[in-house]
Amino acid sequence: MVKGIAHTHYLVVVLFLLIYVIKTVLLLSNKSELLTSFSKKIKVPEMIISTLFLATGIYLMTQLATIHYLMWIKIAMILLSIPLAVIGFKKSNKILASVSLLLLTASFGLAEVAAKKKMKADNEGISSSDGKALYVNNCSMCHGDNGKLGVMGAKDISLSTMNEQQIVNVILKGEKSMNPVPVSIEQANAIAAYVETEIKGH
Repeated sequence: MVKGIAHTHYLVVVLFLLIYVIKTVLLLSNKSELLTSFSKKIKVPEMIISTLFLATGIYLMTQLATIHYLMWIKIAMILLSIPLAVIGFKKSNKILASVSLLLLTASFGLAEVAAKKKMKADNEGISSSDGKALYVNNCSMCHGDNGKLGVMGAKDISLSTMNEQQIVNVILKGEKSMNPVPVSIEQANAIAAYVETEIKGH
């Protein structure tokens, strides 16, 4: 479910940006009649897309164990861009409309950067054989300390039927909605051993 909502959010964000790109280009090109016509035709779809954008975004945020500071910057950019867009298109103000589009585009980029940073835990100072510390640092954000948290669609690994080697493969290669964890083979083995002995069946 979470993966489906994430894909829906990505799609509506792209459509949302596309609408604003078209409207901004028409405004900058002084094609006011075409802009008015386009705005009227797209009014209902734009409302639906905007609602889905907001609803899916809020839902996905509730699935995060922690929110990266870049995500807060993204939210601030979006909240600032909306009134700028409303005023810009209403008063045919090219500067405000352009700034609004720039903020929306930048916020999309920040979301991508934040998503990548989320998966890069700092394992410096942690022994490659310390499975518990490595698990807490790399896995607990989504799976929880006991494996049952289930953030962003993460599976309850306390009920997993995978053996140790299969767990290592998932850690290193990823699976479905789970990205590969940036750890060494030795670290992956330590995490898998910890999951096998301390989390599964507890």
